[in-house]
Amino acid sequence: QVQLVESGGGLVQAGGSLRLSCAASGRTFSRYAMGWFRQAPGKEREFVAAISWSGGRIDYADSVKGRFTISRDNAKNTVSLQMNSLQPEDTAVYYCAVDQGDIVTPLHYRYAYWGQGTQVTVSS
Repeated sequence: QVQLVESGGGLVQAGGSLRLSCAASGRTFSRYAMGWFRQAPGKEREFVAAISWSGGRIDYADSVKGRFTISRDNAKNTVSLQMNSLQPEDTAVYYCAVDQGDIVTPLHYRYAYWGQGTQVTVSS
């Protein structure tokens, strides 16, 4: 059974940093793109970042460019999201997901597997 488990969320003050990790189990995802999405209360789930299996293609939402960095370790079946200069508007539940192939895309319906999410709260 495929399982994605996020960790690293928490409460941080504005301007602070957090590093989210997502561990995948049940299959090898080294040939699949992976992504991060987030959902704030009362809002739709939105794309944050995605990375190809090789790490050679990366995409970010405009709102996080220059502040967030996505990376992956295929040997460990993990994907990470380093979040710097956090702002209150970054408060959300963050989800990692695995694409159906190796497409780096912001389209949530492309992603076949999802984690349960980890809460990130940024105080002002």
